[in-house]
Amino acid sequence: MRVLFVCLGNICRSPTAEAMFRRHLDEAGLAARVEVDSCGIGPWHVGKAPDPRARLAAAERGLDLSALRARQLAADDFARFDYLLAMDQDNLAALEAQRPAGSEAHMGLFLDFAGLQGRAVPDPYYGGDQGFEEVLDLVEAASLGLVAAVRRRLEAGS
Repeated sequence: MRVLFVCLGNICRSPTAEAMFRRHLDEAGLAARVEVDSCGIGPWHVGKAPDPRARLAAAERGLDLSALRARQLAADDFARFDYLLAMDQDNLAALEAQRPAGSEAHMGLFLDFAGLQGRAVPDPYYGGDQGFEEVLDLVEAASLGLVAAVRRRLEAGS
């Protein structure tokens, strides 16, 4: 099973989601069965570490983003990943526009897994520190829901 989190530049929301989801997979005993990654739609931050504010907010909750580096969505991601989860409608529209014919990957909004259908994880980049806290709260709720969905899918395939 492979999960890819997607935001605009891969320095705030999607790396935070990647780290939070990894934590919950580990706690659920599923870390060895699920590959996790994140990327951005655009190339602006390729190779850069997550935003310092995202790293600080995550560290305050015991998450380490320091090893992550931004990358851009690649054409083969649609074949490699079972889930491509967007942080907002614009990211989802970009995924849908780039999706190759025949791709069977599940594409949708990450917050759908928190029962927040159609809602976006707001981009905290241009705001204050509270935006990074809100992102953490939202991705934690969605991560728990996604772990449950992944567990069901893995058990059905076993």
